[in-house]
Amino acid sequence: MKKLKLGLLPRVVIAIIIGVALGSFLPESRLLLTFNDLFSQFLGFFIPILIVGLVIPSIADIGLGAGRMLAFTALLAYSSTVVAGFISYFTGATIFPSLIDGSAIQQLTSQSSSLTPYFSIQIPPLMDVMTALVIAFLFGLGLAYVKGDKLRQIAYELRDVVVMTIDNVVIPLLPIFIFCIFYNMTASGEVFRVMNVFVKIIAVIFVLHVLWLVVLYVVAGAIAGKNPFKMLKTMLPAYFTALGTQSSAATIPITLAQVKKMGVSEDVAGFVVPLCATIHLSGSMLKIVACALALMMMQGIEYDFAQVAGFIFMLGITMVAAPGVPGGAIMAALGVLTTMLGFSPSDQALMISLYIAMDSFGTACNVAGDGALALIVNRFKR
Repeated sequence: MKKLKLGLLPRVVIAIIIGVALGSFLPESRLLLTFNDLFSQFLGFFIPILIVGLVIPSIADIGLGAGRMLAFTALLAYSSTVVAGFISYFTGATIFPSLIDGSAIQQLTSQSSSLTPYFSIQIPPLMDVMTALVIAFLFGLGLAYVKGDKLRQIAYELRDVVVMTIDNVVIPLLPIFIFCIFYNMTASGEVFRVMNVFVKIIAVIFVLHVLWLVVLYVVAGAIAGKNPFKMLKTMLPAYFTALGTQSSAATIPITLAQVKKMGVSEDVAGFVVPLCATIHLSGSMLKIVACALALMMMQGIEYDFAQVAGFIFMLGITMVAAPGVPGGAIMAALGVLTTMLGFSPSDQALMISLYIAMDSFGTACNVAGDGALALIVNRFKR
């Protein structure tokens, strides 16, 4: 009998449902707190390694064969991702206060509980997150221009180890981590307020995704002289394929075919679509900024525009390293969430829950947006 395989989203949903169900009539658990503490320690240790292992080869690969079209496409993708982040911030800052009951602000996790883990093991990271980012940018940019292969091969093999760890350790354990969070949240009486806010935030972000695609295609249509809504209709097969696969990379063949149907030349489509599948993550940016803002509001964490702006600019660069697995973008973003917004491991677990709940829609937004960028690049290449 073939082994039944569930995707990450179904596993997260099941973990939340079971956690809420059991937490409704069982007390808080020190055993689950112990697991959370151990996994949090591991995540704190692993995140700097993840950043170094993913960012160095990603930046090195983008730099290979650098030319004007590469620079233009990369700048276009980064600009689209960053602008999406600011739209998400201003929308959230305007709408979320009316959705989140400020008078009921309280801690979202079991940190307020008097229970403590049975034991705790300290796993100090090899470096802090900012050091990892600087090292990654330094070596990544250096490898883009150095001809030697030895260090590049080491970077590729380190990336393989990091991706293997994400696939075989982090992703399988995440549903258990999320189960523990929601179990203890329910047992402490906080979960129903949180879930009520989650549903509202997810609805707002879905609307943002749709509106952002309309904006992208209106701009691309104005530049290319084409009907934006007709082009959006052409990209629907790629959009729905991405909904099912949850992977921009797996959707590349469909995206290529639909982009060519919009009149983009074969050489431009063959260059822009695979590149943007890696570096254009406007849908993911919309989700992460909105979810982060919502969680900060729910916990009464102070923030200002300058702080969030710096976070958005850095996140746009860091997500280039997102591995091609479901939830890859949020994994790459954990370091920036920690160092720039001060998110705790429990906050990160809630971020992952919110993000994974919309992972298909974010990926679909990324993929459909790639078509708009291909149209713009095609117009300026003439």
